[in-house]
Amino acid sequence: MSTLKIRIKEVARKKKGWSLYRLAKELGLPQQTVYSWANGRTQPSYENMDRLCESIGCAVGELFEAETLIQKNLNMAVNSD
Repeated sequence: MSTLKIRIKEVARKKKGWSLYRLAKELGLPQQTVYSWANGRTQPSYENMDRLCESIGCAVGELFEAETLIQKNLNMAVNSD
């Protein structure tokens, strides 16, 4: 079983050299909205996902990383120290 993890911060930095703050400004959205997406608390709407990809210059698939349940549990165990 796998889940999708959004990688907004990494892709924005790699493609444009932008921080999440700069990305929020480029999208005309509150900074907290973009931070919530990046931290997995919320997901962007389809419209915002299109705007996000257009601004960064990437495909939707580049924003997501499949993470298996085993990897997720292992990462949680390692980071709980």
